[in-house]
Order: sequence, then C-alpha cells, then structure tokens
Amino acid sequence: MAGCRCPRPALPIVRWLPRYSRAWLPLDLLAGLAVGLTAVPQALAYAELAGLPLQYGLYSSFMGCFVYCFLGTAKDVTLGPTAIMSLLVSSYAFHQPVYAVLLAFLSGCIQLAMGLLHLGFLLDFISCPVIKGFTSAASITISFNQIKNILGLQGIPRQFFLQVYETLRRIGETRAGDAVLGLTCLAALAGLRAMKSRLPRAAPAEPLAVRISYLIVWISATARNALVVLFAGLVAYSFQVMGSQPFRLTGSIPQGLPALRPPRFSLAAPNGTVPFLSMVQDMGVGLAVVPLMGLLETVAIAKAFASQNGYRIDPNQELLALGVSNVLGSFVSSYPITGSFGRTAVNAQSGVCTPAGGLVTGALVLLSLAYLTSLFYYIPKAALAAVIISAVVPMFDAGIFRTLWRVKRLDLVPLCVTFLLCFWEIQYGIVAGVLLSGILLLYSIARPPIKVSEGIVLRVQPGSSLHFPAVEHLRSAVCSRALAASPPRSVILDCCHVSSIDYTVVLGLAELQQELRRHGLSLAFCGLKEPVLQVLLSAELEGFQHFPSWEEAAQCKGAELGGSSAEPFTSTAESTGLIQ
Repeated sequence: MAGCRCPRPALPIVRWLPRYSRAWLPLDLLAGLAVGLTAVPQALAYAELAGLPLQYGLYSSFMGCFVYCFLGTAKDVTLGPTAIMSLLVSSYAFHQPVYAVLLAFLSGCIQLAMGLLHLGFLLDFISCPVIKGFTSAASITISFNQIKNILGLQGIPRQFFLQVYETLRRIGETRAGDAVLGLTCLAALAGLRAMKSRLPRAAPAEPLAVRISYLIVWISATARNALVVLFAGLVAYSFQVMGSQPFRLTGSIPQGLPALRPPRFSLAAPNGTVPFLSMVQDMGVGLAVVPLMGLLETVAIAKAFASQNGYRIDPNQELLALGVSNVLGSFVSSYPITGSFGRTAVNAQSGVCTPAGGLVTGALVLLSLAYLTSLFYYIPKAALAAVIISAVVPMFDAGIFRTLWRVKRLDLVPLCVTFLLCFWEIQYGIVAGVLLSGILLLYSIARPPIKVSEGIVLRVQPGSSLHFPAVEHLRSAVCSRALAASPPRSVILDCCHVSSIDYTVVLGLAELQQELRRHGLSLAFCGLKEPVLQVLLSAELEGFQHFPSWEEAAQCKGAELGGSSAEPFTSTAESTGLIQ
C-alpha cells in the first residue's frame, strides 16, 4: 500500500542476504581467509594468556563468527577471544575450564537480557579516561605476563608486582633459545606491521607483475601471525629432528571438534562438589565486569568501523549478537568472547562486503581443530608470546595523558586511578574509575555554571538544567548578589539554557521567592522552555511572573522600578564551582 513503511526485518541477515551480489563473494572469501589465518594463532596465544589449555582458544573462535553472520549489524566486526577478555578470564575463572565455560554462559545471559531490555545506554556511563586507563594498564600487564615465555622462565606468579619481582630476580635463568626466537618473532611482527602500514596501493593500471607483488606482500603482512608461528614451528621441528630442543613447546593439543553439551553447573573437587551458587560467589564481581567489558569492546569497535565506512549499527542488536554468541559458545566449551579490534581491522582492510566473511573464518578454525592440532605440538611458547605482545602493545595510548592535560586536566584523575589500580586488581581499577567519573559528573550537576549580570535588576542565567543537588548553590548565588548589591535588586531568572527541573528545585525557587519578598524584592522568570513552564505552572507558585524573553522582562521590570530598560549591566561574574 502506498505510503506504508515495511517493517524492519527481525534478523539482520534478512536485510543483506536477498541483495547479495556475486561480486561480493571473492572479497568475503578473501577477508574470511585473512581473518582466519590471524585468528588461529591468536586463539592459541590467548588461551595461554587466559591460563587455559590451548584448545579452548580454538573452541572460542568459531561460534561467534557463525552467530554474528546472522545477528550482527556491522559487516566488519569479528567476534572471538581477545587479549583483554583473556586477561579477565584468567582473573575470574581461576585457570579452570569449568569456571571459564560457565562464565561465558552467565555473561551471555546478562548480555542477552541487556539487549532485550535495551540497556545498552548503561555503557555510556563508562567514560573514555576509564577505558583508556584500563586498556593501557592491560597492555602493560599482558605484555609483561608474556616476558616469562619470551625468556623461557617457569614458575613465575601471575600477580603483576610479584611477576615483575620474580622475573627480574631470575633473569639470569633465561633460556637463550627461547629469548633469541622470541625477540626474532617480535622483530618480524613489528617489521611486517610497519611494512603493511606503509604499503602503497597498486593501481589497476600497474603492470601485472607489480600487482602480483603487491598482493604477495599484502597477504604476508596481513597473515603475519600465521607466518611467524609457522616459521617458529618449522625451526622447532628441525631441532627436534636433529635430537635437541632449545625451545619450550606448546605440547599436545586434543584433536577433534568440541563436544556439544551444556556448561557444567557444579565442579567436582577433592573434598566434595562445588555447587552452582558457590561457583557464582567465587566469580563475584567478574559476573559484572566480564559482560560489561565484552559489550563495551564490541559496541565501541562496531561504532568505530561503522562511522569510518558510512553505515549505521544498532547497539542493542549488537548486544543480542554477543549474548547469543556467548550462550551458544558455552555449549561448545568456549570461554567469554567479544569484538576483536585487530581482526576487525584485518577484515575491513581485506575489503569484506558482508558478515558472511565470518563463515569462512569459522570454517577455517573448525578445520584446524579437526585436522591440524597435531602440528601445533611444535609451536614454541616464545612465538605465541610474541604474537600476544605484538597485538597488545598498540593498546597503550601514551598520548592520552598529554591530551587530557591540555584539554581537561581533571579527567586525568579517573584515568590515573584506573590505570594504577588495574595493576593491583582489574575490578578495583574499573570500579574506582567509574565511581570517580560518576562523582565528577554529579558534581557538575550539583554545581552548574551560573552567570550573574548586574543592572537595574539582577539577571541570573543558569548554564544548564537544574536538579535537586543544585538548589542550595543557586539560592546562595542569587541571595549573595541580590542582597549585597547597593541598593538590593530584584531578580530575573533567565532559563533559556534550562530544559528540565525537578520538584525539589520548585520548592527551592518558592523559598527563594519568599526570601526575596521579605526584603521587598521580586523574582521573575524569562525564556522558560515548555516543559519547565508546565512544571512551574503546575506548582502554582504565588506571584509567579514569566516573560517570553529577557528583553521583555528587562523592559517591564525597568518600567516598574522607574529606570531605563537600556541601562547597561555594570558587571558580569561567574558563580560556578564548575569544573574547568
């Protein structure tokens, strides 16, 4: 019917699949392959970081790819294990797969509920300084956590400060083979990353040889993790054939696909069974931190790449996609997953056209599990450590400290508190940063900027909406200027910037009006927006006066007082308490 709007399809795949073009297929295949070559070695490395058997990294790397193809709204995003999520899992799953899988299930349920209830806006309360503080601290923590594998050290504690102490104390025990291989892999990864960032795009008019050379270099740089791990594995295998092994190897990984079964809601222990409620209590605040950080990473990455490529995403649909991925992933022994910035960047740079590229990535991971796990035995741990360090070093943003010092220095407080406390315990850093950001936000609400201009009447102009914490601040600002003036002046409250007030503010204005009246002065309002005007009219303030604009109010009050409406204002002051 003309003029009717078609209902928006419930599943995002229905929006793009009917118009899928044959020209998109090779680009999606190439992108899925490139991401898969990055995902497999990273999955092994991130499982090591999470303190779990390496196969759990692969178990966590395919379900999100399949689910996001059906439920995701950003063509570039890929879901899977990440460095930050692996760090959180190592803190809250106690290196036990049963806890990790249950954490994935419960996190997915929480994310699913938030998506269904449209609670994605809660992520807006985690400020950029808190995120930057957390990711920068995580970058240092994760990198240093892998130094022991680069140096070939064993028995190093996982607590950061103890880790630093023990690593420095035992640095003389460094295994030369692991150190040389690890540093070589780091240098190779850094070189390939730099080469890719400086690689000029080959124009279609270039000779065929030039375009083929460009493609070879681009594939090598994009699949650098797979190439470096393959190289290190071949070196380790060569030494094994010669009868010596200077490297610490990954070891045996069970071959085959994970069993399809629900997560376990209890854990057998030597002294009995740990019930479900005890496991939940053990994970504690992790049940809030893990799902929230997963949502934050996914939505932030989706928004970033959507804005770069000129399309829009639905944040609540992203929450649903992530929640379903974690819930279903827990049935194939996955630990919590989220959006991966690095693999999403590879996906975008490969020219992916639709989320169908994730099907190729997921299939490649399944093939690796089914047929290639025996080859992973020879991968040196130093090579996997180099992959992790290469992935997390760019997360450290040194420039944010300088930027905040120049833009708004008070934002350095939540940044530094989050950054420092995350070295002690991750949850303490995030919670403290969010609380500090909330306090700064509430302070700005309680102390809005108030501009006071003196003339024949006192013009008081709040710079933002008025809420109950600001009532006393407003009253003191008005009374201190109106009654201290010589002679005392009546007040016009210019509300052109006020879009909302609450009942406590109405009571405060009534008391202010009575106080001014006791001194023979009046309080009038101008520039009231419709919602504010309706609230004040409903309150039935005695002697309520309202003027559409400041000019009309000044003219009327000037006539009442026998003065000139054109009399200049002699001073302007800020009574703020506002954070600058």
